[in-house]
Amino acid sequence: MAKVTIDAECCKGCGLCGSVCPKRIISLTHGAFNAKGFHPAALTDEAACTACAMCANMCPETIITVEK
Repeated sequence: MAKVTIDAECCKGCGLCGSVCPKRIISLTHGAFNAKGFHPAALTDEAACTACAMCANMCPETIITVEK
């Protein structure tokens, strides 16, 4: 099972990670803000993650880590 870690405090809410996720299991948390005032990205279904790491490769802030 894959382990995805997203540093929510550094996320700028661009949504690029969710746009490239083949499973569409990353989305912005519209009910919460980080310290910078952005809606951070979050994984919605960790069990469905295939650890392809496309989200981590796309992230311009390099705040996503994927472990197999």
